[in-house]
Amino acid sequence: MKSNAVGTQLLVNGKPVGGLTSINGIEVSAEAIDVTDLANKDGYREKLPGFKDGGEVGASGFMDGDNEGQDECYALLESGDVVDCSIVFPAKIGKTWKFKAGITKFSTSAEVENAVTFEISLAVSGKPTLTATTASAG
Repeated sequence: MKSNAVGTQLLVNGKPVGGLTSINGIEVSAEAIDVTDLANKDGYREKLPGFKDGGEVGASGFMDGDNEGQDECYALLESGDVVDCSIVFPAKIGKTWKFKAGITKFSTSAEVENAVTFEISLAVSGKPTLTATTASAG
């Protein structure tokens, strides 16, 4: 079933990151290993998939001085710890990305006639999994 994005959550170390207006999700990719040899007869490179990479998750939104999830993200940037994270999609979608990540960016922005915003980046470590959402996922 399809759904709009409202209700999607990002949890970092078990804490919901509040005030989000955007989550750029998991993008899994694989390296291409060139295995073309001199016996190649058709002139096209031969490739095998190599190591996979979960990429980065980016998120942005409105700064909230009372949000524990935002505080946790900054603390994790300072500590360098890699923790459990998840992106929980709305119930109609029924899927959750689960992954380990470390915070690699935390920035803030303040402009005239705008709310204070923040942006974070999470470097995915290891294999992310897309699973059915369970009642305890979010």
